[in-house]
Amino acid sequence: MQAAQLTCQALALQARPTITRGAALPKAQAACLPRSKRAQLSVRAAEAVNAAAVEAAPARPGLKLEPAVCVVTGASRGIGRAIALELGSHGCKVAVNYAGNKEKAEEVAQHIQEMGGEAIPIQADMGKQEDIDRMFKEVVDKWGTVEVLVNNAGITRDTLVMKMSPQQWQEVITTNLSGVFFATQAATKIMGKKKKGRIINVGSIVGLMGNAGQANYVAAKGGVIAMTKTVAREYAARGIVANSVAPGFIETDMTAKIDQKYKDEMIKGIPLGRMGRPEEVAGLVRYLALDPSALYITGQCISINGGMLM
Repeated sequence: MQAAQLTCQALALQARPTITRGAALPKAQAACLPRSKRAQLSVRAAEAVNAAAVEAAPARPGLKLEPAVCVVTGASRGIGRAIALELGSHGCKVAVNYAGNKEKAEEVAQHIQEMGGEAIPIQADMGKQEDIDRMFKEVVDKWGTVEVLVNNAGITRDTLVMKMSPQQWQEVITTNLSGVFFATQAATKIMGKKKKGRIINVGSIVGLMGNAGQANYVAAKGGVIAMTKTVAREYAARGIVANSVAPGFIETDMTAKIDQKYKDEMIKGIPLGRMGRPEEVAGLVRYLALDPSALYITGQCISINGGMLM
C-alpha cells in the first residue's frame, strides 16, 4: 500500500510543472486520481480537442443572401404581398404579379423601391397560359432573366362535394394547379439556360390533411406539392431546385372572412395557440429563394403551421 501511495505521489510531482488547463494526463498518473477528478480532466481534455479543431478549421466567409430577379404570383395581397416585400427588402428585382387589383400591386412595387429593391407590377391571370407566357416575356425584356419563381396565386370556390359544380371545380384547378404548371414550365426554360434557378410553390396544410368543403382547393394544393417533387427530380441536373411550403392557418384577407367562433375553434387545435402571420411564411420563402445554404434543399414540402399538423 505504501509503495503504491509513493508511486502516485511521485507521478503527481512529475506532472505539476507540465499540466495545463485542458491537457490530458498520462494514463498512469490519471489512475492515481480520485474518480471525480478524473472525470473533470476528461471533460477538459475533450474541450481542448474541440477547441483545437475549431482553431485548425479554415476560416469560412459568412453566408450572404443573393439578390435575384424574382417573379411572385398573386403578390398584391396576403402571403404573396409579404413575400414580394421580403424579397424586395433584400435587394431583389421583383415582378409583382396581380390578377385585377392594379392599385394594390403598384403599392407593393412602390414599397419595394423605397426599400432599395426594384419592382414592376405585371397583370396576368394565372388561369390563362397566354397571360403567363406574356408575363415572363415582360420580365426577361426588363431584366434579362428569371432566377426565382414563387407560385403563390390561388383562388377558392368552397362548397361540399355534393354541391360543387363543374365550373367551381375547374376554376380552382385551372388557376391553382394548371397555373403553377405553366408558370414553372415558362420559368424553367429561362433558368435552364444559365443552369441556375429556384422555384418555391405555396401549397397548403389542407393539401396534406384534407378539409371538408374544399375538394377542389385540396386537390389543387395536394397536386402542387406532388408536382414540386417531380420538377425537383427533372431539373436537378440543370441547377434548378424546387420546393413547396405548406402554410397553416394564416392571417390574410381570406381567413378574415371566417366567423370568429370558427377561428377560435381552429386556434384550439394549434399547439402554439395563434394564427400565423404572412411575414412568417415570407421569411421561410426568402430563405429558400435567396440563402446559399438552401441550395442543397430540393423536392421538399416544408410545413409552417404552428404545430397544427405534425
